[in-house]
Amino acid sequence: MNGVSFSRKWRGRLGILLCYVALGIALIPLLSILAETALKAIPALNLEFLTALPKAFGTPGGGVGNAIQGTAIMVATASAIGIPIGVFGGIYLSEYGGGRYADLIRFLSDVMTGFPSVVIGVFVWTTVVLFLHHFAAIAGALALAILMIPVVTRTTEESLKLVPNSLREASLALGIPKWKTTLYVVLSVGRNGILTGAILAIARIAGETAPILLTALSSSYWFSGLDQPMSTLPITIYYYAISPFADLRQKAWGAAFLLILFVLGISIVVRVLSRRGATS
Repeated sequence: MNGVSFSRKWRGRLGILLCYVALGIALIPLLSILAETALKAIPALNLEFLTALPKAFGTPGGGVGNAIQGTAIMVATASAIGIPIGVFGGIYLSEYGGGRYADLIRFLSDVMTGFPSVVIGVFVWTTVVLFLHHFAAIAGALALAILMIPVVTRTTEESLKLVPNSLREASLALGIPKWKTTLYVVLSVGRNGILTGAILAIARIAGETAPILLTALSSSYWFSGLDQPMSTLPITIYYYAISPFADLRQKAWGAAFLLILFVLGISIVVRVLSRRGATS
């Protein structure tokens, strides 16, 4: 018995050690990307870079203030469209959906999750941009929202499926309608999973370039309306990275670092809020 117990303990410790090794290997490329981006971005980071408009190509100075503003507006608008639709879709599939119709929605969500983003960009370009006869920020937000919906839908469904049925049955046994049970009991318990899905969706769209290039394009000015072209950090990184000017390439590293901080900041804020909600 002692030999068997020792063998199990040894294998358990070996398994834990292998998990830590795998985690360390996975962190190597992530940390190396963060370190290299930060080192190359530091020379470009200053107040002018964060707040000023870009100057003409080849002219030193200027910043990406309009791209920072545009990214925040674009992500917020896309989230306001995509996250509610995705959450309601996930609720339907988990709590009300059944049969072939629900299976079809799941299948389409899985297919859309793997769609190349440029295809979504072409679709919105043909349906919205050509209708408006010009590039527009709202077209870019719609393209990003389409990319968000399947991710949020499937994550919400799987999160709500993890909620024990006993909680639903207890609520229904008290005479509470099903829609109130779903809203106040099921969603409350599965909230952290839904927030995680929203973070994953935001992280995916924040760095998208192809759909924005085909829909919102870019602008050298501050935000002037959702019906006008608008600058974003991914597009700015793209244009600056292929520029022959060293100053602009350095600014591309700075913009890339800001984009990383943007996604990281959203993740931290949502995590903090979800933990506070769980303890309240």
